Amino acid sequence: MNEVIHIDDPADPRVAPYVSIRERDLTGRPDGRFIVEGKVTLSILAERSRFTIDSVFIGETRLEPLADILAGLPGDVPIYVAPQTIMDAVAGFPIHRGVLACARKGEPIGLESLLSGETLLVLNDISNHDNVGAAFRNAAAFGVDGIILDERSCDPLYRKAIRVSAGSALWMPFHLGGTGADHIAALKDAGYDIWAMTPRASATPIGDMPVSGKVAVLLGAEGSGLPDGLIGAAHPVRIPMAPGFDSINVATAGAVALSRIFEARQTA
Repeated sequence: MNEVIHIDDPADPRVAPYVSIRERDLTGRPDGRFIVEGKVTLSILAERSRFTIDSVFIGETRLEPLADILAGLPGDVPIYVAPQTIMDAVAGFPIHRGVLACARKGEPIGLESLLSGETLLVLNDISNHDNVGAAFRNAAAFGVDGIILDERSCDPLYRKAIRVSAGSALWMPFHLGGTGADHIAALKDAGYDIWAMTPRASATPIGDMPVSGKVAVLLGAEGSGLPDGLIGAAHPVRIPMAPGFDSINVATAGAVALSRIFEARQTA
């Protein structure tokens, strides 16, 4: 197993990346680090992700149960172990799972590298971490090849977004940056049929949409939805609903659209 280092002082500089996690999640980490929380996400980080792991920080009672995962870490990754009270003091709140890791984002994935995928999910102005995490989880479930997020969307490597994504944010290729207009232009040039999800009555019912070639599903913010310019530049698609109700959660809408595309491709 990697070197196990016992921490008995919350001010130990070796665990400085884990100090006041919630506040630093919100303000951002300029050094390119991000935090992963929980056993499942640690396992995915160690076994499947493209990211470099700096360290692992766990409660002392978690050392034995996590032995198999910890044994698979790169040999130069230190494992910091502390009593629960010390771990909570470092993080600034109770870490009930007792499992944290710090990793580095590295070089971002360029937009062009995603444009060969058969199915893409495109998020525009999705600033809620739960929605981004759920969108990633849905994308993974329905075989999406990559996710594009505009500059107004939240970072998929925010700790809560990773957890809600069931760890898929750690391996699903994504590009974060640019505007919705930039993305649509690039997608059109690459030959995608772009589905702009909207409750507008004039939009095509999703069941009537043919699925052939490359498809990108475009989702907008909760409440306001996609701006007119993006809807007009794509193919407006709606999900039929009961009278008097015209919208569902944005991640759920994405799941419905991706399920339709996935099923159509499976039966083609």
